[in-house]
Amino acid sequence: MVKNKNKKAIKDVFLESGLKVKAVYTHEDLEKSGMEEELPGQYPFTRGIHSEMYRKRPFTIRQYAGFASPEETNERFHFLLKNGQTGLNVAFDLPTQCGLDSDSDEAFGEVGRVGMTVDTLKDFEIAFKNIDLNQITVSLTINGSAIVLIAMYIALAEKWGYDISQLRGTAQNDILKEFIGRGTWIFPVDKSVKLVIDTIEYCAQHVPKYSPVSVCGYHIRESGANPVQEMAYAFCIAKAYSDGTLKRGLGIDEFASRLSFNFDIHGNFFEQIAKFRGGRRLWAKIIREEYHAQNDKSCWMRMIAGGGGGGLTKEQPENNIIRSAYYALVSALSGTQTMALCSYDEAYTIPTEKAAELSLRTMQILINEMGICDTVDPLGGSYYVESLTQQFENLIQEEMKKVDAWGGIEKAIESGKIQESVSRQAYLREKGIQEGKIPKVGLNMFKREEEVKPVDFHPYNQEAAQQQVDKLKLIKQNRNNDEVIKLLNSIHTHATAGKNLMPSVIEAVKGYATVGEIIQTLKDVYGEFQEPIFL
Repeated sequence: MVKNKNKKAIKDVFLESGLKVKAVYTHEDLEKSGMEEELPGQYPFTRGIHSEMYRKRPFTIRQYAGFASPEETNERFHFLLKNGQTGLNVAFDLPTQCGLDSDSDEAFGEVGRVGMTVDTLKDFEIAFKNIDLNQITVSLTINGSAIVLIAMYIALAEKWGYDISQLRGTAQNDILKEFIGRGTWIFPVDKSVKLVIDTIEYCAQHVPKYSPVSVCGYHIRESGANPVQEMAYAFCIAKAYSDGTLKRGLGIDEFASRLSFNFDIHGNFFEQIAKFRGGRRLWAKIIREEYHAQNDKSCWMRMIAGGGGGGLTKEQPENNIIRSAYYALVSALSGTQTMALCSYDEAYTIPTEKAAELSLRTMQILINEMGICDTVDPLGGSYYVESLTQQFENLIQEEMKKVDAWGGIEKAIESGKIQESVSRQAYLREKGIQEGKIPKVGLNMFKREEEVKPVDFHPYNQEAAQQQVDKLKLIKQNRNNDEVIKLLNSIHTHATAGKNLMPSVIEAVKGYATVGEIIQTLKDVYGEFQEPIFL
């Protein structure tokens, strides 16, 4: 028999995680995964943390929103809620994230540019006006200054008469990923972690239904990490916070159920789904087998997952509408608890109302028209998906062992090992895109020959920024400044003594001490982080 010499050889297919994809998967692959008998709502929760999942209640829709003044942010919140959003996810401007007040010289030109400005509790009172905190859960996307913003939210709830023991919500508050990815760190690594643990301890004791930390693989992935690194580094970070909290004398079941995760979605459809299913399985095993949790809820990998901005393109931006729809489908098929979907114009500007509404409608169509809520884990039992799920669990474990060999996540960050690893991966990914090895429609394939039309950017309102500065000036004039000095001195004393700072920070924000004043007080005690430099 003569072979056809003209027949093209089938190319090997590899995922970004390095896994090789077979052309065909069979029942034998399913048997090897060991997942045939696993059920939704049962340990190790591969198929979802609830037995009925979306049949009982669809995922929470929590679009990221917040810009310019608290007044404008309040308007956007009410727009989203009126159009069917079921939770709020607050964006803060860079000065607020970095612990600077609006009247700081360093804040000039950035006040209200990429999120809502917050100087004092008054800004929270404006932003959440006419919003029922018992009915709408709020996520605060804040890190370096998170202890102040969490304190403000609790103080606001108390001032408005809410029972804080019933208060629900989430703070991002994952400072370790800031050292790896976004960069809005303030204090040295150990002191930064101490502040995170202060919030976990305080909430476990006083605000038990609040989630004080959302561990963010999202930003690690957006910084260039591959899907395995995203999950592994996030789990290492969550373990670091857990270890620190256990040293305070709390048991794992007193706080683990309130830890949550924020993950990224872009890239290969099935790889992303397997990433979450394998990660959920592994996290459950870590909490049960390593930390000996007795409560099943402690073992849940509760997550928010939506589109990742890193998957969007400025070129042919309308393509991002289609991309985001697929990202939403991935998130739902992966068993997310909350979804926040990037808007199509987010690759180059703050989303317009129209873009935000399109993302909102995408998720609503998914829930109400596509049948995504009809049955639990519809991909469960897929030869391909279950095989990938098992492989992802193993790969994440292997990557976590590398971090352990570097001395653990905190030391690996202090030395720059993690940052170096992510930067290397980011370089390889960008190189792959530029060389066309990683396909991006409209960017390195199916490009338009005609001139690209200019895109509209969100305008910066310097007048609104000045109004914020003027408002802060009035607050400083009208508050009891002698009392504020006493409150700040109390924070300084407690920080020096190594005490939990949540009680003293809550009292300070009630007295309208500013974000910048509180953070500067802590800088005086803790100092600031100096990033390692590689030549």
